[in-house]
Amino acid sequence: MDNRNYQYLDHDFDPAKAGNYTLLVQVGGSSFSFAVTDGSKVLVLAEGLDVSQLGESSGEDDLLFKNYRQTIIGLPDTGFTFVPVSLFNPGKVADFARFLDVKPTEKVFSQPLDAENQVIFKINGDLVNIITERFDVKDIVFAANGWIKAVATEGPPNQYLYLNIGGDKVDILNSRDGKLRFYNSFGFQNEDELAYFTSMVAGELQLPAEAITLVLSGDISTDDQNGSRLAKFFNRVELNSVTPVKLPKQFPSHSLLYLTALSLCGSSAEY
Repeated sequence: MDNRNYQYLDHDFDPAKAGNYTLLVQVGGSSFSFAVTDGSKVLVLAEGLDVSQLGESSGEDDLLFKNYRQTIIGLPDTGFTFVPVSLFNPGKVADFARFLDVKPTEKVFSQPLDAENQVIFKINGDLVNIITERFDVKDIVFAANGWIKAVATEGPPNQYLYLNIGGDKVDILNSRDGKLRFYNSFGFQNEDELAYFTSMVAGELQLPAEAITLVLSGDISTDDQNGSRLAKFFNRVELNSVTPVKLPKQFPSHSLLYLTALSLCGSSAEY
């Protein structure tokens, strides 16, 4: 066995059967987490690993670099835009990307987000280079894609705001009639800024605070600083219970949703 620190390693996991499993990798900031799944069951889970390890094997038994049936890697974007499918032309990706102010050090990707939207996003080129030392560039997906798919069809129409907190970034989503109505991400420094951005989105969507349910996932709980602050502005705050894959009981599903929801994604295409 390799020398990585695993939070969970199921007794059913068989490295010789890696070709039957799926590898999910979620990168955020300077760290990453990964899971190996067999259908809807998690077999391996590792969190908080240094990004540099994505390009370095820890040995011939390293579970991160087995030949899996499918690999899906969510990378943090440095900018994105949604384009209606009705207007999208694959040959025009470079034209759409001009709205992102792409720098020479960044690379651009394009992939379907849902039936109505194509997402065009840019990623730090150095990070892409680290990934492609060991993985195929087509394994890379828009980091929020799975989370969006997992939550956009949940809950009563127009009454839920979904938040995912990852470090100093929050993703906020609202849907109507099972379709994406709003999605954006914001950087924040403290609980007051988090509450501000959440309230700002609610105001833009003309949703009264007393009518909204906030559904939280990621690095947050209802009684930590961020969760407690949100509860002062919104009457209903709860943790997300969506479970794209089955987790061991000791792991709260909301904290790993961004990672496990990658199981709902396909591949990306780079230009």
